[in-house]
Amino acid sequence: MTDLSAFPITRRWPAQHPDRLQLYSLPTPNGVKVSIMLEETGLAYEPHLIDFANGDQKTPAFESLNPNGKIPAILDPDGPGGEPLGLFESGAILLYLAEKTGQFLPTDPVKRLEAIQWVMFQMGGVGPMFGQLGFFVKFAGKDFDDKRPRDRYVEEARRLLGVMDTALAGKDWFLGDSYTIADIAMLGWVRALVDFYGAGELVGFADYPNVNAWLERGLARPAVQRGLAIPARA
Repeated sequence: MTDLSAFPITRRWPAQHPDRLQLYSLPTPNGVKVSIMLEETGLAYEPHLIDFANGDQKTPAFESLNPNGKIPAILDPDGPGGEPLGLFESGAILLYLAEKTGQFLPTDPVKRLEAIQWVMFQMGGVGPMFGQLGFFVKFAGKDFDDKRPRDRYVEEARRLLGVMDTALAGKDWFLGDSYTIADIAMLGWVRALVDFYGAGELVGFADYPNVNAWLERGLARPAVQRGLAIPARA
């Protein structure tokens, strides 16, 4: 049996199946990147809910795996060389899982880099900008008389959606016919912008037909639907 006892996080969240990849997460836009990827690849894994309401992400046990105190994080008992591997940052985890399984990342060097560039685009732009806009729209916007911060994020979200819409013209996915980690990285964020944050009308989401069609295709995938609800909230 795989021994994960060297990792303090397993004392707070014991592994019932230590031979499986351990996922520590919450179904947020960043968290679902990894749960969707795991569902798509078919890797055996065990999810653990990191409850923000209880401050789980800031506990010493969780920070022993991710010192940044953010979800998601994983612990793979069968990492490189057969040794256990702990890993955080959703983009890094997507790349790791793609390389581990040989799925959703092209083997052609140019196409591989193209997929990675879109993952970086999501991490550097889509996630931070959509997240900040969501904060002002859903949680605190009404408390600020000065709407310039919110409007700045509205304009940047529109710009990013425009980049995506142009890239998706005539394509099913960001790499054409191939569904990759580029799509997985962005699906949860675009869905959250429209559904969870309720900012669709504010950013004129209907003005981006290619993004709309891409989102609909992505959400129709059974693995995406499953991944969006993992780990189950308490």
